[in-house]
Amino acid sequence: MKSFDAVVIGGGPSGMTAALYLARSELSVAMVEMLSPGGQVLMTHFIENYPGYPEGIEGWKLADIFAKHLDSYPAIARLNDEVKAIEPKEGAHRILVGSEWIEARAVIIASGARYKRLGLPGEQELLGKGVSYCALCDGNFFRGQDVAVIGGGNSALEESLYLARLVKKLYLIHRREDFRAQRCYQDRCGINPVIQLVRSSVVEEIVGTDKVEAVTVRDLKTDERTRLDVQGVFIFVGYEPQGGFFPSGIETDPQGFIVTDQNYLTSIPGIYAAGDVRSKNVRQVATAVGDGAAAASTVISYLETLGHH
Repeated sequence: MKSFDAVVIGGGPSGMTAALYLARSELSVAMVEMLSPGGQVLMTHFIENYPGYPEGIEGWKLADIFAKHLDSYPAIARLNDEVKAIEPKEGAHRILVGSEWIEARAVIIASGARYKRLGLPGEQELLGKGVSYCALCDGNFFRGQDVAVIGGGNSALEESLYLARLVKKLYLIHRREDFRAQRCYQDRCGINPVIQLVRSSVVEEIVGTDKVEAVTVRDLKTDERTRLDVQGVFIFVGYEPQGGFFPSGIETDPQGFIVTDQNYLTSIPGIYAAGDVRSKNVRQVATAVGDGAAAASTVISYLETLGHH
């Protein structure tokens, strides 16, 4: 069984930063990432608030720059597979990667979050046939067409502004009267001629047989139902943690995100969490990077108390 000082689960900004800090301390490190490095950043069209890029930068470009920095540390073992389980053990935790067990004295879970499903009739059936959770991935399929966006936070409004450059008409549907998103996004959506705001309303059904044809919308104030003919439905209603592999007994919040102390330690000794998978208020590239650096620093101190190697 391969053994490491530390294993980082996830190759997004948080995981890559953690792996970088650990490798610089000359610890033996493995980073496990099922997809290509970058995480949610790859699904973000444009990042305007990451320090050092005053003009903004495309998500995939930033992910590439992060990955390139990591390439200068060839000692980091890259495992391109899915983590299936973690078995906490005193002194050496076991991690099932694909079909192979590895062990590590410390583990940083940085597996991130994914877009939450709404559980609407038609949502699962029409996934990939007009239903999407990623404007950047799928926006191009709807050039010149009509779409609905569901949500009221930063993601929903940011993605709407991106889609508005491609589509003919966009209905932005939110269950409350007021949007939660930052004022700058609200202002830009409010004056965009392509975007029609549909407030205090919920989508009850996504209609279509082999592709999206419409959504049924109910006005929460009047109880009136309307059919909006659309070819695409984009859902941005928050995140849920990525991790069917969390060790049993690890403490999570009601949404399933991992609870940590201020040193990023979970309820299990030697197991840490960083980035979007952690229970916290802000999920941004900048906070993910900060989490990764801080969690790795804590792990380095923890391993020193155990005695090196």
